[in-house]
Amino acid sequence: MLPPEPDLVRDIAEWLPRQRWFGGKDGPIHELAIGTATELHSGDPALHHLVIDVRRDDATDHYQLLLGVRRDLPDRLRHVEIGGHCGDRPARPRLYDAAHDPDLTRVLLDAMAREASVGPLRFHHAGGARIRTDLASLPMTAEQSNTSLLFGDEYICKLFRRLSPGVNLDLEVNLALTRGGCTHVPAVLGWIELDRGHGAPAGGEPVTLALLSDYLHTGVDGWSLAIASVRDWFAHTPPPGGDEWAELDASAAGGDFAAEAERLGAATAEVHRALADAFGVTVVPAAEVRAMAARMNTELTGTCRTVPALAPHAKALTEAYLDLAARAEPLPVQRVHGDYHLGQVLRTESGWTVLDFEGEPARTQSERRALAHPLRDVAGMLRSFEYAARYLITKAGTVPSESGPRLETRAHAWAARNRAAFCRGYAAGGGPDPAAHSVLIRAFEFEKAVYEVRYEAQNRPAWLAVPLKSLAHLTA
Repeated sequence: MLPPEPDLVRDIAEWLPRQRWFGGKDGPIHELAIGTATELHSGDPALHHLVIDVRRDDATDHYQLLLGVRRDLPDRLRHVEIGGHCGDRPARPRLYDAAHDPDLTRVLLDAMAREASVGPLRFHHAGGARIRTDLASLPMTAEQSNTSLLFGDEYICKLFRRLSPGVNLDLEVNLALTRGGCTHVPAVLGWIELDRGHGAPAGGEPVTLALLSDYLHTGVDGWSLAIASVRDWFAHTPPPGGDEWAELDASAAGGDFAAEAERLGAATAEVHRALADAFGVTVVPAAEVRAMAARMNTELTGTCRTVPALAPHAKALTEAYLDLAARAEPLPVQRVHGDYHLGQVLRTESGWTVLDFEGEPARTQSERRALAHPLRDVAGMLRSFEYAARYLITKAGTVPSESGPRLETRAHAWAARNRAAFCRGYAAGGGPDPAAHSVLIRAFEFEKAVYEVRYEAQNRPAWLAVPLKSLAHLTA
């Protein structure tokens, strides 16, 4: 049984701002209310699904909470308790974040397997999917904006903590690709949604609450593999008597990543073709391309004002945007990934798999759904290679003691080799050849680099040198 609503609201309001996935840490909560409360399992323990309405200034955000209720809270769940225990009220139920309780999360699997409807909640499974309901869950610790639960080594269930109106892009895209037979995404097995007529955030469609997919337990993320390759390259010692070119031959190290980068490029092209088949392709006129170039230049100007260290590169970046505008012609656009980098791909025993089609978290829902040329994703991955090449340089004690210029030379060599391999694989896999669209890809990459500079200056100043040093090479 839940406590009285005023007590529940007070406890959640005190607990919510401390959660990693809460997006309102930069200001006070002006009002918090329970939008929906649905009992999914009675007894002790009990499970309630809540949608929390949080008003800050003039905006209201909606968050999802699986609320567990127990008379006695075991030690393993004390770290996720909500409200704390009051000794003077021993009969008060103990509240906690039930995403951490495997005794209760099985309820989600069972409801999806049965395609149950409980109050405003609708549980679904994909056609032909058989969902096991006997698996225990373990929450992953790496995510920030969502919470993912591993069910054994079979499934991964992503709970979307901050809710957006309508169907979540990750579900919409992955379900379409699964139905289309794309082998480079985890198969969708089920999902949970909130009916639009029962307290859901404003919008014309049900709100996606969770997505259940195959768990690729043999997968290793691309970022980890790339960093291992860079570490091996930095530790490589050229043979005695070698000339300066030995510092540029990144293939000499044992952990060369170029073959994987090329395979990743080919897989990316296949995913882009599958997205085009599932959602179609349209063509925007040259005027829209010129407008896009103008927006890029406006963002550059604003970033130079807030981050003066970018100013020395502004002339070269502006010239790239002007070149794009001058050569503008009708451009095919389609659904793309939208936030593509090495952390969004997994290397499994069967090849590369692409994850997380939600788009950039800071973008609005309409911006995330906007169509784009597929080379925008390619540019995002090229920037990721630049980051991987220089990540270890920013981490004191992780690379051999060498001069900064020498490490930067090696970083540039590694990035150049793997960028070329990725582009080669992408073109061979049927994607638009980056070499044949150099003006467009250059503008996209510079646009992404400007975003990186702004982000790092605001959030990770120690990393600001990464995009700036890569720009020094790219604009030379």
